[in-house]
This record gives sequence, C-alpha cells and structure tokens, in this order.
Amino acid sequence: MLWFTFDTLAPPVLADELDMQSPVLTTIAITGFTVAFFHAAIPTHWLPFVLVARARNWSRWKTLAVTVFAGLGHVALTSLLGLGIAWFGFQLDEHAGELFTWIVGGLLIAIGLFYFWQQFRGSGVRHHHLLGGQHRPSAHCGHGHEHENSHWDVELKESPLASNKAGDWAAISGLFVMLTLSPCEGFLPVYLSGVQFGWHGFFVLSGILALATLLGMLLFTWLTLLGLERFEVKQFERYEAAMLGAIFTVLGVLMLVLKHEH
Repeated sequence: MLWFTFDTLAPPVLADELDMQSPVLTTIAITGFTVAFFHAAIPTHWLPFVLVARARNWSRWKTLAVTVFAGLGHVALTSLLGLGIAWFGFQLDEHAGELFTWIVGGLLIAIGLFYFWQQFRGSGVRHHHLLGGQHRPSAHCGHGHEHENSHWDVELKESPLASNKAGDWAAISGLFVMLTLSPCEGFLPVYLSGVQFGWHGFFVLSGILALATLLGMLLFTWLTLLGLERFEVKQFERYEAAMLGAIFTVLGVLMLVLKHEH
C-alpha cells in the first residue's frame, strides 16, 4: 500500500530514462554530498559536543556516539522537510511537463544568486547557538578562530548542559534538540533538483545527506578531541553563502544544459 501511494504521487522513472539522465543524477548526488559535508564542518555541528564532553569528562567514544545520535535527528528533520519539497516537486512536474526542468533550473540559479547576495551583504548563512539560556544568531562577521572559541566558552559556562546539576541524559537531550531544530536548509534545493528521478532520487539523496553529514560531524569532532583545535574550519562558515551560491548556480546551469542536449 505504501508503494502504491508513492506511485500515485510520482510516476516511476523508466530504466532507459534513468540511464539517459544518470549524468544529471550523478551531478546532483555530488552536489548534495558537497553541501551536506561542508555544512557539517561548521562549528555549530561539532564544537558543542567537544565542549560539553570536556566539561563532563566524557570519553571519546561516548562523545562520538552522542554526536551520531544528534546527527541522526538533524538528518531526520532535514529529510522530513525534503519530503515536503519532493511532494511539491512531484505536483509541479505533473502540471508543468517539459517546462519542469526549466523551472527548477531557474529556481536553482535564483537561489544561487540569493546566496551570493547574502555573502555580498556580509550576513552569510545564519546558524543558531543554543548552548546557553539565550538564543543567539551567529552571523559570519569574519572574526578569528580565537574569538569563536571564546564565544562558545562563554555560552558553555551559561549552559545547563555542562552543569553537574543536570544528568548526562539531560545534556544529551539538549544537544540532540539543539542540532535537530537546526536543519540543513542548504540541502533542500538539492531535493528539488532530484524530483525528476521520483522516489528513487529522494531516497538516494537522503542517504547521501545522512552519509555526508555524519561523516563530517564525526571527522571534525574527532580531530578536535585529538587536540587539533587549530584546524581551520572557520573559513567554511565565513564563506558558506558564497560556496552555496556557486554550487546552486552551477547546478542550475548544468541541469538546463544537459536537458537541452537530450
């Protein structure tokens, strides 16, 4: 019954059509991995786990396990939002017909230009710090890595997550909620670009989102636990908007070019 429902929402992609469009799916998959991995490199996705772990004297393996747990929540909410994007795309594909690729390609280019504009304005992509009692937006102001670390240290001192008055499960739940409620919004346009491949494309992209996100979070958490605090990842956050702008603009152009060739 579940597959029947899926088929009624989105017609299956024929095998020969999938083969013909495989370069497009490969391009979208590589784009999705890049977006998700570098999004996971942002300090909000790994530094809180390291700071809380140090305050609570967690082992490395426990810290990595908590990181994976919170990362799964992050991936789940992003995939749920992607499900809504996919459903909207299926309806648009059904009514737009041949114009669908042009519409999606144009939207991706527009999204890319928007991110370029955000980078130009200096606002970048905003992420939120929820370690402390206050909800603080993190703008990419271009300050150094030392400023970022001191900012997180201040939030940690204010946070009940690092307090011995709260148990480990309270801290773990807080970290889980913090990351889950901050989905990877940059991945949502990737879901839209994969609509032409039906549910097959949705599940492939969801798998890529999970793999790239968890791999990035584990890698940077592990490196920091090993004492490599000077490993520069701040640049990813500072220029994230420009990077997303370039990725989505190129993806939109490639979709239009490959569609024209076919």
